[in-house]
Amino acid sequence: MDKNTITGIVLIALLFIGFTWWSQPSEEEIKAQQEQLAQQEAAKDKAAKAEKDAVKAQRERALQQTLEDSTALFHNALKGTAQNVVLKNKHVELTFNTKGATVEKAVIKGYKDNIKEKNDVVLFDKNEQSLNYTLVAKETNISTQDLYFNVSALTDSTVVFTAEAAAGKNIVLSYLLGKDYMLHMRLSVEGMAGLFAPNTSTMDINWQEKCRQQEKGFNFENRYATLTYHESEGGTDYLSETSEKIDKPIEERIDWVAFKNQFFSAVMIAKNDFQPNALMTSIPYDKKSGDGYLKSYQAKMKSFFDPTGKQPSEFEFYYGPNDFRLLQNVEEQSTFGKDLELQRLVYLGWPLFRIINRWFTIYVFDWLSKLFPMGVVLILITLLLKVITFPMVKKSYMSSAKMRVLKPKLEAATAKFDKPEDQMQKQQAMMAEYAKYGVSPLSGCLPMLIQMPIWIAMFNFVPNAIQLRGQSFLWMSDLSTYDPIFEWGTNLPIIGDHLSLTCILFCVANLLYSWMTMRQQRDQMVGQQAEQMKVMQWMMFLMPVMFFFIFNDYSSGLNFYYFVSLFFSAAIMWTLRKTTNDEKLLAILEASYKENQNNPQKMKGLAARLQAMQEQQAELQKQREELARKRKKY
Repeated sequence: MDKNTITGIVLIALLFIGFTWWSQPSEEEIKAQQEQLAQQEAAKDKAAKAEKDAVKAQRERALQQTLEDSTALFHNALKGTAQNVVLKNKHVELTFNTKGATVEKAVIKGYKDNIKEKNDVVLFDKNEQSLNYTLVAKETNISTQDLYFNVSALTDSTVVFTAEAAAGKNIVLSYLLGKDYMLHMRLSVEGMAGLFAPNTSTMDINWQEKCRQQEKGFNFENRYATLTYHESEGGTDYLSETSEKIDKPIEERIDWVAFKNQFFSAVMIAKNDFQPNALMTSIPYDKKSGDGYLKSYQAKMKSFFDPTGKQPSEFEFYYGPNDFRLLQNVEEQSTFGKDLELQRLVYLGWPLFRIINRWFTIYVFDWLSKLFPMGVVLILITLLLKVITFPMVKKSYMSSAKMRVLKPKLEAATAKFDKPEDQMQKQQAMMAEYAKYGVSPLSGCLPMLIQMPIWIAMFNFVPNAIQLRGQSFLWMSDLSTYDPIFEWGTNLPIIGDHLSLTCILFCVANLLYSWMTMRQQRDQMVGQQAEQMKVMQWMMFLMPVMFFFIFNDYSSGLNFYYFVSLFFSAAIMWTLRKTTNDEKLLAILEASYKENQNNPQKMKGLAARLQAMQEQQAELQKQREELARKRKKY
């Protein structure tokens, strides 16, 4: 890329920026657009509310008719007083309501509520989650949410709910709370076989939840809150974290669905799977309209139901933290004998990065976290990774150092190729000079690229590590969220409502490392390449500025890791530069040249292929020039 090309790119960029600024709407147009969008949203909300109210009114009319009909099947169960029933152990406390016989409140013990500054996390409370089982009979639909259940066999870990109908016809829901976070449930009917069609084999399930904000950073937590499901004969998938999905059909059979936020989840597992074409909904909220909620979830599903009552419908519920090791052990508590893969609720990245995190980062993290505070663990992981990659980093640096000390010889060898049309010959002359001294200009590139997957793997691991939640280190009160050095209470575009100190340190370290890298590259470039590098410097300095706006609301633990990593990288580069004697290195290269003078080394690998391509292009150029001369002659 020559100077004219760079100038053209810069002019095009300036033209694009200028056109964008010139064509942007005025304040009046923006206000009109906002009002139009607000009217559209209001109309949409009004239509949705009207539809919901119509369904509710229809259901209430049907319920009222059933109440007035003393001969209705569950006439007595439709009247009563709702009461609370509590099952608990040392990890979780679940509150049931006798109306509907489902969990209406889940409290996870041992984890601090970061919003209300309380001791325990409330995963959901009354009116934030609902679960309804609908049995489609011949004459009417039976919805468990309308029925009042009687309670029996109540202990701290077990309860049986029974909705009684006439003549021994009952719906029974029995629950057993395990030792940790698992709740086992069975639903069956008694004496009701004749009320259903002979081919009835499924029941409808409608599960809804408004996902609570549990952490300080709304936008950051919302990125990791998802409706996730597991295909019975496949992997795990999820709805978009950022866009609205309403009644999205899932064509495959699934065995569990999870309403997940960053660090906690409510999971429903079916022994006999959920049928294909389940409908999933995820509606994200913004910070203004959310009113303390991240998203609205809904799952409309069908699952196994035996109207004879001989085989119960069995489900299991997990109300707990998104802890990788803990979720791995959940399958041992399950009685279904399935490969649930609940640990996939802890997102570790795409396959390559997931392998790094699954088989390296987690093991090292678990081992170090038993011995050191979490902040120290991040530093030690960084040091370990630097030790592992040091041989590759040193190889990359020495390759650059060899090209740096050969720079005068390269300039002398390419001095006669100073015209723009001579660039191909210039590159060939440089490659030939490198070959004389046994230097491959690309030998250091691949080792440097190997470090990139580690950076990306940690980008996926740290924000999902619940072990960092609530852990303090130095000035950081919580490594799982941002560390504000200054807050102003108003959410501004791009930057938000705060300045993160670790993000500033990360960006400063990035600037320092970029400056050192550019200086190293400039020292090894020849002729116009060095001039072009000066033009490109401003583009490299823009990256840390962009990173600031991206990472300002990311967790302090992640920014701290990147800061420490870049600091050590800069320190290693500085140390290698100070400990490299250019004169001795040049003498070694001269000795290598004399040794191989009669048998010069050839380029290998990618460098050899590039050299071959350059030679082919030069030959084609020579043929074209020869052909042009012949045409001119005739």
